[in-house]
Amino acid sequence: MRFAIVGCGVISATHSACIDGIDGAELVAVADIVEEKAQKLAQKYGCDYYVDYHDMLKRDDIDVVNVCVPSGLHHVIAIDAMKAGKHVIVEKPMDVTLPAADAMLETAYKTGMKMSIISQHRFDDAMIEVKNAIDSGRLGKLYFGASHTKWYRSQEYYDSGDWRGTWELDGGGAIMNQSVHYVDLLQYALGPVDEIYAYTGTLAHVRIEVEDLAVASVKFKSGALGMIEGSTLAWPGLSTKLDIYGENGTVGIENDKLAYWNLKDATEEDKHKLSCKQEIKVGAADAAAISASSHARQIMDMMDAIKNNRDPKVNGEEGRKPLAVIVALYESARTGKPVKVS
Repeated sequence: MRFAIVGCGVISATHSACIDGIDGAELVAVADIVEEKAQKLAQKYGCDYYVDYHDMLKRDDIDVVNVCVPSGLHHVIAIDAMKAGKHVIVEKPMDVTLPAADAMLETAYKTGMKMSIISQHRFDDAMIEVKNAIDSGRLGKLYFGASHTKWYRSQEYYDSGDWRGTWELDGGGAIMNQSVHYVDLLQYALGPVDEIYAYTGTLAHVRIEVEDLAVASVKFKSGALGMIEGSTLAWPGLSTKLDIYGENGTVGIENDKLAYWNLKDATEEDKHKLSCKQEIKVGAADAAAISASSHARQIMDMMDAIKNNRDPKVNGEEGRKPLAVIVALYESARTGKPVKVS
Protein backbone atom coordinates (compact mmCIF):
# COMPACT_ATOMS: atom_id res chain seq x y z
CA MET A 1 0.00 0.00 0.00
CA ARG A 2 1.52 3.31 -1.11
CA PHE A 3 1.56 6.35 1.15
CA ALA A 4 2.26 10.05 0.73
CA ILE A 5 2.72 12.72 3.40
CA VAL A 6 1.66 16.37 3.17
CA GLY A 7 3.52 18.48 5.73
CA CYS A 8 7.12 17.65 6.61
CA GLY A 9 7.30 19.18 10.09
CA VAL A 10 7.89 17.52 13.47
CA ILE A 11 5.15 14.87 13.37
CA SER A 12 6.00 13.77 9.82
CA ALA A 13 9.05 12.01 11.26
CA THR A 14 6.75 9.73 13.25
CA HIS A 15 4.51 8.99 10.27
CA SER A 16 7.37 8.33 7.87
CA ALA A 17 9.20 6.06 10.31
CA CYS A 18 6.01 4.06 10.93
CA ILE A 19 5.26 3.63 7.22
CA ASP A 20 8.86 2.58 6.57
CA GLY A 21 8.67 -0.04 9.31
CA ILE A 22 5.35 -1.63 8.32
CA ASP A 23 5.47 -4.69 6.09
CA GLY A 24 3.46 -4.02 2.95
CA ALA A 25 3.61 -0.22 3.25
CA GLU A 26 5.75 2.13 1.16
CA LEU A 27 6.29 5.88 1.32
CA VAL A 28 6.34 7.07 -2.29
CA ALA A 29 6.07 10.86 -1.98
CA VAL A 30 6.12 13.81 0.43
CA ALA A 31 5.14 17.46 0.03
CA ASP A 32 5.81 20.70 1.88
CA ILE A 33 5.72 24.38 0.90
CA VAL A 34 9.25 24.62 2.36
CA GLU A 35 11.25 22.75 -0.28
CA GLU A 36 14.19 22.06 2.03
CA LYS A 37 11.96 20.15 4.48
CA ALA A 38 10.36 18.08 1.73
CA GLN A 39 13.70 17.32 0.10
CA LYS A 40 15.29 16.26 3.37
CA LEU A 41 12.51 13.81 4.24
CA ALA A 42 12.40 12.45 0.69
CA GLN A 43 16.13 11.82 0.67
CA LYS A 44 15.91 9.91 3.95
CA TYR A 45 13.33 7.46 2.55
CA GLY A 46 14.26 7.47 -1.11
CA CYS A 47 10.96 8.86 -2.36
CA ASP A 48 9.80 11.81 -4.48
CA TYR A 49 9.07 15.26 -3.09
CA TYR A 50 6.83 18.15 -4.09
CA VAL A 51 6.41 21.77 -3.09
CA ASP A 52 2.83 21.87 -4.37
CA TYR A 53 0.82 18.97 -2.97
CA HIS A 54 -1.74 19.36 -5.78
CA ASP A 55 0.88 18.04 -8.22
CA MET A 56 1.47 15.06 -5.95
CA LEU A 57 -2.24 14.26 -5.77
CA LYS A 58 -2.34 13.83 -9.56
CA ARG A 59 -0.35 10.60 -9.21
CA ASP A 60 -2.32 7.38 -9.54
CA ASP A 61 0.13 5.31 -7.48
CA ILE A 62 -0.84 6.82 -4.10
CA ASP A 63 -3.38 4.97 -1.95
CA VAL A 64 -3.25 6.94 1.31
CA VAL A 65 -2.31 10.54 2.12
CA ASN A 66 -1.15 11.34 5.66
CA VAL A 67 -2.11 14.92 6.53
CA CYS A 68 0.52 16.45 8.84
CA VAL A 69 0.05 20.17 8.23
CA PRO A 70 -1.04 22.80 10.83
CA SER A 71 -4.38 21.84 12.35
CA GLY A 72 -6.39 24.64 10.77
CA LEU A 73 -5.45 23.36 7.32
CA HIS A 74 -6.40 19.73 7.88
CA HIS A 75 -9.76 20.06 6.15
CA VAL A 76 -8.24 21.72 3.08
CA ILE A 77 -5.68 18.98 2.43
CA ALA A 78 -7.93 16.09 3.44
CA ILE A 79 -10.81 17.22 1.23
CA ASP A 80 -8.50 17.75 -1.76
CA ALA A 81 -6.94 14.32 -1.25
CA MET A 82 -10.28 12.51 -0.96
CA LYS A 83 -11.61 14.28 -4.06
CA ALA A 84 -8.46 13.04 -5.83
CA GLY A 85 -9.40 9.46 -4.89
CA LYS A 86 -7.04 9.01 -1.95
CA HIS A 87 -7.82 7.68 1.50
CA VAL A 88 -6.59 9.97 4.29
CA ILE A 89 -5.01 9.68 7.72
CA VAL A 90 -5.32 13.04 9.46
CA GLU A 91 -3.25 14.10 12.45
CA LYS A 92 -5.01 15.26 15.59
CA PRO A 93 -7.11 17.27 16.06
CA MET A 94 -9.42 16.53 13.12
CA ASP A 95 -9.47 20.29 12.45
CA VAL A 96 -10.07 23.35 14.64
CA THR A 97 -13.79 23.97 13.94
CA LEU A 98 -16.84 21.74 13.73
CA PRO A 99 -17.91 23.12 10.31
CA ALA A 100 -14.50 22.13 8.92
CA ALA A 101 -14.80 18.67 10.46
CA ASP A 102 -18.31 18.27 9.04
CA ALA A 103 -17.08 19.27 5.58
CA MET A 104 -14.47 16.50 5.83
CA LEU A 105 -17.14 13.99 6.82
CA GLU A 106 -19.37 15.05 3.95
CA THR A 107 -16.52 14.64 1.47
CA ALA A 108 -15.73 11.17 2.80
CA TYR A 109 -19.37 10.14 2.36
CA LYS A 110 -19.59 11.55 -1.16
CA THR A 111 -16.29 10.15 -2.42
CA GLY A 112 -16.37 6.81 -0.62
CA MET A 113 -12.83 7.41 0.64
CA LYS A 114 -11.86 6.24 4.11
CA MET A 115 -10.67 8.72 6.72
CA SER A 116 -8.85 7.95 9.96
CA ILE A 117 -8.15 10.64 12.57
CA ILE A 118 -5.01 10.07 14.63
CA SER A 119 -5.88 9.07 18.16
CA GLN A 120 -3.04 6.65 18.65
CA HIS A 121 -3.54 6.23 22.39
CA ARG A 122 -6.71 4.25 21.75
CA PHE A 123 -4.25 1.63 20.44
CA ASP A 124 -2.03 1.66 23.56
CA ASP A 125 -1.98 -1.61 25.50
CA ALA A 126 -3.14 0.25 28.63
CA MET A 127 -6.18 1.83 26.98
CA ILE A 128 -7.17 -1.46 25.37
CA GLU A 129 -7.20 -3.07 28.83
CA VAL A 130 -9.25 -0.22 30.33
CA LYS A 131 -11.80 -0.19 27.50
CA ASN A 132 -12.20 -3.96 27.67
CA ALA A 133 -12.84 -3.75 31.42
CA ILE A 134 -15.48 -1.06 30.88
CA ASP A 135 -17.19 -2.76 27.95
CA SER A 136 -17.31 -6.12 29.73
CA GLY A 137 -18.93 -4.53 32.78
CA ARG A 138 -16.12 -5.25 35.22
CA LEU A 139 -16.11 -1.64 36.45
CA GLY A 140 -19.89 -1.54 36.70
CA LYS A 141 -21.57 1.85 36.59
CA LEU A 142 -19.05 4.61 35.94
CA TYR A 143 -19.04 7.49 38.41
CA PHE A 144 -16.08 9.71 37.51
CA GLY A 145 -13.38 10.29 34.93
CA ALA A 146 -10.55 12.81 34.73
CA SER A 147 -8.04 13.75 32.05
CA HIS A 148 -4.80 15.48 33.06
CA THR A 149 -2.14 16.62 30.61
CA LYS A 150 0.54 18.40 32.64
CA TRP A 151 3.14 19.22 30.03
CA TYR A 152 5.63 21.96 29.26
CA ARG A 153 6.39 23.82 26.06
CA SER A 154 8.95 26.61 25.89
CA GLN A 155 8.35 29.98 24.27
CA GLU A 156 10.88 28.83 21.64
CA TYR A 157 8.55 25.95 20.77
CA TYR A 158 5.76 28.38 19.99
CA ASP A 159 8.15 30.70 18.14
CA SER A 160 9.35 27.81 15.92
CA GLY A 161 6.36 28.19 13.58
CA ASP A 162 4.27 31.26 12.93
CA TRP A 163 1.14 29.08 13.09
CA ARG A 164 1.83 27.78 16.59
CA GLY A 165 -0.17 29.37 19.36
CA THR A 166 -2.68 30.97 16.97
CA TRP A 167 -6.43 30.51 16.94
CA GLU A 168 -6.55 30.35 13.15
CA LEU A 169 -4.15 27.47 12.55
CA ASP A 170 -3.46 25.90 15.96
CA GLY A 171 -7.11 26.23 16.94
CA GLY A 172 -6.23 26.60 20.61
CA GLY A 173 -3.36 25.86 22.94
CA ALA A 174 -2.78 23.34 25.70
CA ILE A 175 -6.20 21.73 25.25
CA MET A 176 -6.54 21.61 21.46
CA ASN A 177 -2.94 20.71 20.70
CA GLN A 178 -1.53 18.75 23.63
CA SER A 179 -4.54 17.57 25.71
CA VAL A 180 -6.70 16.41 22.80
CA HIS A 181 -5.40 12.84 23.14
CA TYR A 182 -6.51 12.35 26.74
CA VAL A 183 -9.70 14.35 26.23
CA ASP A 184 -10.46 11.77 23.55
CA LEU A 185 -9.65 8.88 25.90
CA LEU A 186 -11.90 10.42 28.56
CA GLN A 187 -14.97 10.54 26.34
CA TYR A 188 -14.03 7.21 24.70
CA ALA A 189 -14.09 5.59 28.15
CA LEU A 190 -17.05 7.32 29.80
CA GLY A 191 -19.21 8.04 26.77
CA PRO A 192 -20.72 11.24 25.39
CA VAL A 193 -20.18 14.51 27.25
CA ASP A 194 -23.36 16.44 27.99
CA GLU A 195 -22.08 19.71 29.44
CA ILE A 196 -18.81 21.42 30.30
CA TYR A 197 -17.82 24.43 32.42
CA ALA A 198 -14.31 25.76 31.94
CA TYR A 199 -11.68 28.36 32.75
CA THR A 200 -8.66 29.05 30.55
CA GLY A 201 -5.68 31.33 30.89
CA THR A 202 -2.51 32.45 29.16
CA LEU A 203 -0.24 32.74 32.15
CA ALA A 204 3.33 31.86 31.21
CA HIS A 205 3.71 32.37 27.43
CA VAL A 206 3.43 36.04 26.60
CA ARG A 207 3.61 35.82 22.82
CA ILE A 208 0.76 33.41 22.05
CA GLU A 209 -2.94 34.02 21.41
CA VAL A 210 -4.20 30.81 22.98
CA GLU A 211 -4.29 29.24 26.44
CA ASP A 212 -1.39 27.55 28.20
CA LEU A 213 -3.62 26.39 31.07
CA ALA A 214 -7.20 25.17 31.22
CA VAL A 215 -9.38 23.45 33.81
CA ALA A 216 -12.93 22.23 33.33
CA SER A 217 -15.75 20.39 35.08
CA VAL A 218 -17.52 17.81 32.94
CA LYS A 219 -20.96 16.19 33.10
CA PHE A 220 -21.48 13.07 31.01
CA LYS A 221 -24.79 12.01 29.51
CA SER A 222 -24.63 8.89 31.68
CA GLY A 223 -24.75 11.07 34.80
CA ALA A 224 -21.07 10.57 35.64
CA LEU A 225 -18.96 13.61 36.49
CA GLY A 226 -15.41 14.46 35.46
CA MET A 227 -12.57 16.90 35.09
CA ILE A 228 -10.19 18.08 32.37
CA GLU A 229 -6.84 19.72 33.08
CA GLY A 230 -4.39 20.75 30.38
CA SER A 231 -1.25 22.85 30.45
CA THR A 232 1.97 23.67 28.66
CA LEU A 233 3.45 25.50 31.64
CA ALA A 234 4.14 22.61 34.03
CA TRP A 235 7.95 22.80 33.91
CA PRO A 236 9.88 20.64 33.20
CA GLY A 237 7.02 18.53 31.82
CA LEU A 238 5.16 16.19 34.15
CA SER A 239 2.64 13.56 33.06
CA THR A 240 -0.54 12.65 31.28
CA LYS A 241 -3.11 10.82 33.36
CA LEU A 242 -6.54 9.25 33.03
CA ASP A 243 -8.48 8.35 36.21
CA ILE A 244 -11.72 6.34 36.16
CA TYR A 245 -13.88 5.42 39.16
CA GLY A 246 -16.68 2.87 38.90
CA GLU A 247 -18.95 0.99 41.29
CA ASN A 248 -16.74 -2.09 41.08
CA GLY A 249 -13.30 -0.54 41.08
CA THR A 250 -10.88 2.14 39.95
CA VAL A 251 -8.40 2.10 37.09
CA GLY A 252 -5.87 4.64 35.92
CA ILE A 253 -3.37 5.34 33.17
CA GLU A 254 -0.30 7.52 33.58
CA ASN A 255 2.13 8.33 30.77
CA ASP A 256 0.27 5.83 28.56
CA LYS A 257 0.77 2.87 30.92
CA LEU A 258 -1.50 1.35 33.55
CA ALA A 259 -0.85 3.17 36.83
CA TYR A 260 -3.35 1.32 39.02
CA TRP A 261 -5.84 -1.49 38.50
CA ASN A 262 -8.18 -2.08 41.45
CA LEU A 263 -11.16 -4.32 40.68
CA LYS A 264 -13.46 -6.01 43.19
CA ASP A 265 -13.47 -9.17 41.05
CA ALA A 266 -9.68 -9.19 40.59
CA THR A 267 -8.18 -12.43 39.29
CA GLU A 268 -4.66 -13.80 39.28
CA GLU A 269 -4.27 -12.48 35.75
CA ASP A 270 -5.05 -8.94 36.95
CA LYS A 271 -1.89 -8.91 39.10
CA HIS A 272 0.24 -8.87 35.93
CA LYS A 273 -1.56 -6.10 34.06
CA LEU A 274 0.63 -3.32 35.47
CA SER A 275 3.75 -4.76 33.84
CA CYS A 276 3.10 -3.29 30.35
CA LYS A 277 5.74 -4.36 27.85
CA GLN A 278 4.88 -1.80 25.15
CA GLU A 279 7.73 0.68 24.67
CA ILE A 280 6.36 4.11 25.55
CA LYS A 281 7.98 7.53 25.33
CA VAL A 282 5.92 10.60 26.13
CA GLY A 283 6.09 14.17 24.86
CA ALA A 284 5.90 15.91 28.24
CA ALA A 285 8.68 18.33 27.34
CA ASP A 286 9.41 17.58 23.68
CA ALA A 287 6.87 16.96 20.93
CA ALA A 288 9.45 15.01 18.93
CA ALA A 289 9.97 12.46 21.71
CA ILE A 290 6.59 10.72 21.37
CA SER A 291 6.72 6.95 20.78
CA ALA A 292 5.73 5.71 17.35
CA SER A 293 4.45 2.22 18.18
CA SER A 294 0.79 3.19 18.62
CA HIS A 295 0.89 5.42 15.53
CA ALA A 296 2.05 2.33 13.65
CA ARG A 297 -0.85 0.31 15.05
CA GLN A 298 -3.32 2.94 13.85
CA ILE A 299 -1.76 3.08 10.39
CA MET A 300 -1.97 -0.71 10.17
CA ASP A 301 -5.62 -0.53 11.23
CA MET A 302 -6.24 1.85 8.33
CA MET A 303 -4.50 -0.51 5.92
CA ASP A 304 -6.66 -3.39 7.12
CA ALA A 305 -9.79 -1.22 6.83
CA ILE A 306 -8.97 -0.46 3.20
CA LYS A 307 -8.18 -4.09 2.37
CA ASN A 308 -11.34 -5.41 4.02
CA ASN A 309 -13.62 -2.48 3.13
CA ARG A 310 -14.56 -1.58 6.70
CA ASP A 311 -14.42 1.63 8.71
CA PRO A 312 -11.13 2.37 10.46
CA LYS A 313 -11.48 2.19 14.24
CA VAL A 314 -11.02 5.96 14.60
CA ASN A 315 -13.07 7.20 11.67
CA GLY A 316 -14.24 10.75 11.05
CA GLU A 317 -17.23 10.47 13.38
CA GLU A 318 -14.95 9.31 16.19
CA GLY A 319 -12.42 12.05 15.41
CA ARG A 320 -15.13 14.69 15.66
CA LYS A 321 -16.11 13.73 19.23
CA PRO A 322 -13.11 15.15 21.15
CA LEU A 323 -13.16 18.24 18.91
CA ALA A 324 -16.77 18.89 19.93
CA VAL A 325 -15.79 18.65 23.60
CA ILE A 326 -12.89 21.07 23.14
CA VAL A 327 -14.95 23.57 21.15
CA ALA A 328 -17.52 23.56 23.97
CA LEU A 329 -14.76 24.01 26.55
CA TYR A 330 -13.49 27.13 24.78
CA GLU A 331 -17.02 28.50 24.45
CA SER A 332 -17.59 28.01 28.17
CA ALA A 333 -14.35 29.78 29.04
CA ARG A 334 -15.27 32.64 26.72
CA THR A 335 -18.81 33.09 28.03
CA GLY A 336 -18.31 32.12 31.66
CA LYS A 337 -21.26 29.72 31.41
CA PRO A 338 -21.79 25.95 31.16
CA VAL A 339 -22.03 24.84 27.53
CA LYS A 340 -23.76 21.81 26.02
CA VAL A 341 -21.57 19.70 23.74
CA SER A 342 -22.73 19.50 20.11
